[in-house]
Amino acid sequence: MRKLLFAFAFTSLLWSCKTINNNKSKTAIIQASINLNEVKNDQVLVTVNAPKINSNEISYHIPKTVPGTYSEDNYGKYIEDLKAYDKKGNLLTVKKTDQNSWTISKAKSLNKITYLVSDTFDTEKGTGFGQDDVFSPAGSNIAAAENFMINTHCFIGYFDNFLATPYQLSINHPDNLWGATSMIDKDSSVTTDLFVTSRYAELVENPIMYSKPDYTTFNVDGMDIQICVYSPTGKYTAESITPEMKTMMTAQKKFLGKINSTKKYSVLLYLSSLKENDAHGFGALEHPTATTVVLPEMMEKDELVKSMMDVVSHEFFHIVTPLTIHSKEIQDFDYNAPKMSQHLWMYEGVTEYFANLFQIDQGLISETDFYNRMAEKIEEAKALNDTMPFTTMSANVLKEPYKSQYLNVYQKGALIGMCIDIIIREKSNGQRGILDLMQKLSNEYGISKPFNDEELFDKITELSYPEVGDFLKTYVAGPTPIPYEVYLAKMGLGKSKIQVPGAIFLKDNSTPYVNVNPASKEIFVVPDMELNIFFDNLKLKGGDIILSINDIAYTYDNIYDLINQSTKWKENEPIIVKIKRNGKEELLKGTVKFPNEEKENITVTDESKKQLKEAWLKG
Repeated sequence: MRKLLFAFAFTSLLWSCKTINNNKSKTAIIQASINLNEVKNDQVLVTVNAPKINSNEISYHIPKTVPGTYSEDNYGKYIEDLKAYDKKGNLLTVKKTDQNSWTISKAKSLNKITYLVSDTFDTEKGTGFGQDDVFSPAGSNIAAAENFMINTHCFIGYFDNFLATPYQLSINHPDNLWGATSMIDKDSSVTTDLFVTSRYAELVENPIMYSKPDYTTFNVDGMDIQICVYSPTGKYTAESITPEMKTMMTAQKKFLGKINSTKKYSVLLYLSSLKENDAHGFGALEHPTATTVVLPEMMEKDELVKSMMDVVSHEFFHIVTPLTIHSKEIQDFDYNAPKMSQHLWMYEGVTEYFANLFQIDQGLISETDFYNRMAEKIEEAKALNDTMPFTTMSANVLKEPYKSQYLNVYQKGALIGMCIDIIIREKSNGQRGILDLMQKLSNEYGISKPFNDEELFDKITELSYPEVGDFLKTYVAGPTPIPYEVYLAKMGLGKSKIQVPGAIFLKDNSTPYVNVNPASKEIFVVPDMELNIFFDNLKLKGGDIILSINDIAYTYDNIYDLINQSTKWKENEPIIVKIKRNGKEELLKGTVKFPNEEKENITVTDESKKQLKEAWLKG
């Protein structure tokens, strides 16, 4: 999973990745259907035909959590009016036992259940990261005759002891909508799709997005890639972003080499209108053969492509881990009483590291860009708990105080990957790195052979070097902060502090200086907040309503254009801001002043290590 926070900090405030007993009959199959043709009260009807049940009572569950989200989202909250019927159509007694579970009596006579499903996008509080919000790429959308985001765990559940039973999912949909997915439609009808999976876990890992057909396909080294886009105003099409996606995914395939053997991969991009009842949780969620991405439609093309490069590359590398290399906790995932693995440093951290390393390895970014990214991660990791053992945080990530440290998987987790890579490069004289280690782990384990959580460090040590094992025990399983300068020095690099222009409208890259009135959509300067030099120089005050800048009118509808434009301003260039203060309009004239920020910087300090550094960065 990859959440995007910084780029959308403004829009986030505007509307203030246990073993189950899977007994089953060899001939059993669970048939489920979703009717997208009849949407009432923003809900759709789901019907699930029950397998043969030999007990007097059985429970049906909608997941509390799903792999890759690392949060308890309780998808059962969106289920209403669950009814159970026998073959004669008589109602059976149903008791809701918790937020995600229903117990059915006289289960031996159970024929089917029906229920209504509401979508999650409508309930987001405006951030996508609120306490009760479902992360949008893991959620659902129901927009009649327009768009349906079908993350299958939001719609279909499972019966006790039937997780390993095959599923047959039938979806009835309007003839003008097309379902984008990596699954194969086994029904030739233009209004009915039929998908078959070997078990519930496979169904959950195959999202479907219904909208008017807008997709492209291309092949990269034997992998068929499908790019599918839903853009509410038609601002973007699949064709408009495909060249960049093809360049990136070609580079990723080349970087991975023989590790990856996926035959088909789908990227499902949902662009949000940012309206009150639309998605606000931006980022992506990985699956073995697909990625769901949610971003705001108002983004400019260069920003959209950059965000797609970052999140899709991250999710694609999840093919390596945890989708190939994973523990028993993931292999036998319990959707309603999950036991989390200790190794988020690998699942999310190494994945995030690969998403950056491959870009320098394949010439998509410069050496300086790569260093800046790693320096930024060092800085951001410091803002989190640097003494909390990563394995402890990982195993307890669903509860506090560990839950609030989850975002460190993208910062310190990636830096853990970097340090391991550096150790292996140094010990092998540049011949091998962390990608080689992951190849060996994938050969040792694999999609159907999980590892024991407590045995992974010993296996990694066996496949690499004692120094890697020491690093893992000291800095990943232990409370000791990583001395990054020691590892960077092995590659002839050093750390320093530099002054750089900061964000005009963000304090500490996280807290906005402006907000929006949801009724009038007017942008105003946040009152009672210490403002930076940009505001002070123009004599802007808390409570001022910003009407226009340089003769361009701004409101909530185009606030992202304002934020994006501010990144292109130059120090000391003229600027005119039209405001409303105490009900009266005024023109404020002056020059642009950027606040200065002190940031971590990584530079070359020892040219004698150049050959080793090149092996690290260029493979």
